[in-house]
Amino acid sequence: MPPLKPVTPVPDIDAFEERAAIIQHDGGHSRSKAEEMAAKAQGFRDADHYWQVLADYVVSKRLV
Repeated sequence: MPPLKPVTPVPDIDAFEERAAIIQHDGGHSRSKAEEMAAKAQGFRDADHYWQVLADYVVSKRLV
């Protein structure tokens, strides 16, 4: 049986923005730190990974 391909998390921009705002406001973190934490909460490696998957999805209309 071939190994399973890793699953890419589905970006949820509403949840990401809300969680980042809460982390920033309530936690006193910078916006960049809040985005890192929000991205990891959705299963992404970091905020850059989140934004790249979202951008790829917008362009291709599918998760790669």
